[in-house]
Amino acid sequence: MSLFARKSVEKILSESSGDTHGHALKRTLGATQLIALGIGAIIGAGIFSLTGVAAAQHAGPAVVYSFTLAAIGCAFAGLCYSEFSTMIPIAGSAYTYAYATMGELLAWIIGWALVLEYAIGAATVSVSWSGYFVSILESFGIKLPATFIHSPWDPTPGLLNLPSVIIILLISTILIIGIQESARFNALIVAVKLAVVVLFIGIGYFFINHANYTPFLPPNTSGEFGVFGWTGVMAAAGQIFFAYIGFDAVSTAAQEAKDPKRDMPIGIVGSLIVCTVLYILYAIVLTGVVNYKDLNVSAPLAVAVDRMKSIPWLGFLMKLGSLAGLTSVMLVMLLGQSRVFFSMSRDGLLPGMFSDLHDKFATPWKSNILLMIFVSLLGAFTPIQQLGNLTSIGTLWAFVLVCIGIIIMRRSHPDLPRPFRTPLVPLVPVLGVFFNLLLMFSLDRLTKVAFIIWMLIGLVVYFGYSKSRSHLQLSLKGK
Repeated sequence: MSLFARKSVEKILSESSGDTHGHALKRTLGATQLIALGIGAIIGAGIFSLTGVAAAQHAGPAVVYSFTLAAIGCAFAGLCYSEFSTMIPIAGSAYTYAYATMGELLAWIIGWALVLEYAIGAATVSVSWSGYFVSILESFGIKLPATFIHSPWDPTPGLLNLPSVIIILLISTILIIGIQESARFNALIVAVKLAVVVLFIGIGYFFINHANYTPFLPPNTSGEFGVFGWTGVMAAAGQIFFAYIGFDAVSTAAQEAKDPKRDMPIGIVGSLIVCTVLYILYAIVLTGVVNYKDLNVSAPLAVAVDRMKSIPWLGFLMKLGSLAGLTSVMLVMLLGQSRVFFSMSRDGLLPGMFSDLHDKFATPWKSNILLMIFVSLLGAFTPIQQLGNLTSIGTLWAFVLVCIGIIIMRRSHPDLPRPFRTPLVPLVPVLGVFFNLLLMFSLDRLTKVAFIIWMLIGLVVYFGYSKSRSHLQLSLKGK
C-alpha cells in the first residue's frame, strides 16, 4: 500500500463525466462569471478590515509594497493553477492536482489545508459581515441586544453571534439551489462592491493629504522583525495575504465551466489582475486620506470616510458596499469547500454523503448542509481575530504544493495536452514556492504552531479513517 500512489490523469478525467451516483455537475459558467467569482472571493474582509491594521502596525504607507509582494506570490501560483485547471478541469482544485502529481497522502494534506482557507475563512468573514450589518441597523436606529451579536469570547461577551449564523444559512441555501443561481447572485453583489471601491478611490483622491506619505516607509527603530522597515513590509504582506485569498477558488468550479480550457486561465488571472490594481489604488488613497498611525482599527474604510465631512452620504454607501463584498466572499468560499469535499468523497477519503448530488439541482447538497452547520457554529462562537492568519497560512501551503506539482507534472506527463502553459518552467514555479514560503514564515509564531497542530490532526484522520477506505488504495490491494 503506497501512501504516494498517484491517481492517473486519465482516470480523473474519465470520472468527471459522471459520479458514482450517475450525476454530473452542470457546466454553466462562462469566463465573465468565473472572473466575477474570483473578484467575489478576493475583495472582502482583507481590503475592508486588514489594510489599516497592516499599515498601522507594520508598514505605514509602504503597505502598497506589501500588496505588491503578496500579489507577486499569488501571480506565480495563479499561473500554475491556470495550467492545472485546463489540464484537469475537475472540481477539487489543488487537492485534485496534488492527487495526480504527488500522491494520495500529499493530496489529503493539501485538501485538509484547504479547510483552513474555505471553511474557516468563511466563518471569519461571517463575523466581519455581522459587524457591518449591525452597524447599518444602528444607522436606522435599530439596536440588537449584545447577547445576540457577540460570541462568549468577544471583548464584549454575548451568547452567540446570530447575524453570522443567519448569513451562513442563507448563502448555503443559495448554493444548494444551484451553481448558475449562485453565480448570478454573486455577479450582482460583485458589481455593487466594485462600484463602492472605485467610488472611494475616485472621491478619496481629492481628500489626500500628501503629508501623510512622510515617511512613506517608516524606519524600524526597535530592531524587532516586522515593526516597520522592510521587515515590516514583509510582515504586512503575510497579514494582508488574506485579502488575496479566493482567486484559487475559481479553479474549484472547473467542472462547472462551459469551456474550462479557455475560460479558467481568464477567470483566475483576470480576477487577480483586477483586484491587485484596485488594492494598490485603495491603499494609496487610504493612507493618503488618513495617517497610518490612525488606522489601527477593524474598519479603516469608515475612518477614511469620516474625514470626508463634505460627503455625508458616503459613509452609509461604504458600509453597504462592505456588506456586499463580504457576502460574495462567503459564497465563493463555501462553494469552493463543498467542491473540494465532493472530490475527496468521490475518492473514498471522506464519507459518501459529501459527493451525493441533489436529484433536481445537481449540487452536493449534503456537503453544503454539513458545512452550513459547521461554519455557522464557528461564526456564532469564535472571535474573528483568532482565525484570519490561520486561513492565510493554509492557503499559502496549498499554493506552495501547486507550484511544486507543475514541475512534477512537466516531467511525469510531458505530452499531456496543455491548453494553457505556465511560462518559464521551472523558474516561475520555483519563484512561486519561494515567495509563498516567505509569506508563510513572515506570519506570527502562534499561527505557525496552530497550523502544525491542524496538520497533525489531519494525519490522524487520514490514517484512522481515510486510508483504509481510499478507492485507490483498495484497488491497489485488488479489492
